[in-house]
Amino acid sequence: MGGTNVWDAEWEVNEEQARTLIGRQFPQLSSKQVKRLGWGWDNTVFLIGDEYVFRFPRRTIAVGSIRMEGKLLPKLEAYMTIPYPKPLFYGEASDEYPAPFLGYAYVQGDFPIGLTEERRALSAETLAKFLRRLHEFPVQAALKCGVQQDHRSLTDIASRKVKLEGFLSKVVEHLSPEESGVIEAYISRLQKDRVEAVSALLHGDLHFKNMLVNENGIVSGIIDWGDLSVGHPACDLSVAYSFLPPYARGVFFETYGGADEETKLLARLIAVYIPILILMQAVDDGNETIAAEAKSNIMRALSD
Repeated sequence: MGGTNVWDAEWEVNEEQARTLIGRQFPQLSSKQVKRLGWGWDNTVFLIGDEYVFRFPRRTIAVGSIRMEGKLLPKLEAYMTIPYPKPLFYGEASDEYPAPFLGYAYVQGDFPIGLTEERRALSAETLAKFLRRLHEFPVQAALKCGVQQDHRSLTDIASRKVKLEGFLSKVVEHLSPEESGVIEAYISRLQKDRVEAVSALLHGDLHFKNMLVNENGIVSGIIDWGDLSVGHPACDLSVAYSFLPPYARGVFFETYGGADEETKLLARLIAVYIPILILMQAVDDGNETIAAEAKSNIMRALSD
């Protein structure tokens, strides 16, 4: 069973098991090579040949997300302005593996790690157009597909601030005195307790591990839709702070269609909050590359 961290797995799937499970339910794929691409908190991901990706839940909590993705992701196609993984293969739970799993079209690209600020700025309009369209998707249609509504209490700044202080204490030894000083000063300036609720369909987990870029560093794919939910658009708009340099944010918000000060305040908070969680997991995994990228995302989010 799972360990002490929230991201510890209840079920681990290795390449051999993935090959067996996929081959049994989708014999047409049985001759293809299976390669583990990586894993997040909720799913282990495999590349099948060079055209499909399969995601297997690692935890009970991820099963509902996989089911909901299978229903909702195909309906998003008319709204998508950036490639995304569309479900094509619906795997069923079995005696060998207790959860459903999904196979998608593989989306090409590299993770945006170590990009220059100039390269990042090139994606300002691309990201804004993508989010404008996604946030226009009818909320009622999303709820009918089983999407959860604000299950993470996004607008509750006070409790998120307390959690952030706790996370910071866990990673402070992995930050420079300057970095931890900047984050502490930011947290102490956060005086608002909550913002007004707004409802939009959200990707829900938009950060560098769920984005792909092409050879020019421009965003070319958005992956891992397991946190699809209805809630405050600031959750997704956080990418303007964590991913884009300060000078590109004006173009981003103009293209998106504007955002009020409360939205921007919450977006910046989430742009610090998510990378601190990524940093905690990277430290636990001993992954220095991801840890360094998470730190640079936090520092960028806190730059004006």
